[in-house]
Amino acid sequence: MNIEIRTLQRGFRIDRRLLRSLAAALAGAARRVAPQAPWRELTVLLADDAAIDPINRIVMGHAGATDVITQRYEAVPGEPPGLVGELVINVEQAWRVGAHLARTRSAWSPAHELALYLAHGCDHLAGADDDTPAGRIRMRRRERRWLAGLEIPASLIRPAPGGS
Repeated sequence: MNIEIRTLQRGFRIDRRLLRSLAAALAGAARRVAPQAPWRELTVLLADDAAIDPINRIVMGHAGATDVITQRYEAVPGEPPGLVGELVINVEQAWRVGAHLARTRSAWSPAHELALYLAHGCDHLAGADDDTPAGRIRMRRRERRWLAGLEIPASLIRPAPGGS
């Protein structure tokens, strides 16, 4: 599977090698949940609050920033078979929420929050839905189980010089 990482923000530095490795591991876990559809490509767009807001309005019909937006596309005739996934991840929110949670959870960091958003997006790509309380609970349990087996270094995300 091809994994592409693009950035729509300048406030944070992301270790792309680590992020690509995490994306591959989490996509692999998600594919095991829904093995019927092979994945061909995953694009991860790294956004901040300002960049994700208009995407959220257009794609989801919601105003304001959010944590992650997931889009899944089937192959069109003439393309190689396999799903194409796109995740728009709010790294500014991951930093903000992760830093807040780190004050109350010793084993949490902005890097863990960013990895959770990546896991959540992969879970949606596999067909999971969180439109009910039970669905949200199932997804969060599965995502935390996926993350428990991974090393998530704090160096995954850091403020850019002059950034947040």
